[in-house]
Amino acid sequence: MSLLPALRTASRRAAVLAATLTAPLALAAVDVNTATQAQLEQLRGIGVTMSEKLLAERARQPFADWADLIKRVPGVSAKSAARLSEQGLRVGEQPYEAPPPR
Repeated sequence: MSLLPALRTASRRAAVLAATLTAPLALAAVDVNTATQAQLEQLRGIGVTMSEKLLAERARQPFADWADLIKRVPGVSAKSAARLSEQGLRVGEQPYEAPPPR
């Protein structure tokens, strides 16, 4: 009787566990008020055009909060803000929180 199949299964389980435990570490927070263009463009949904819009508005005045960012940057909606926040984008170190329903 060979132990090889059992070792392969244990090895796969260990790999899955390691990936699960380290996945949250892969989402490093990126604050829009301090990020470089390259850091912004690492986020899915932010390309050259969007990063330039964000940086131009930030140069005028740092973003106070997510509502300020959504108001000032064309192309950023509540839906896209939620997606970007899930990837680690922050405004003043705060994740996006949808406003409560009316």
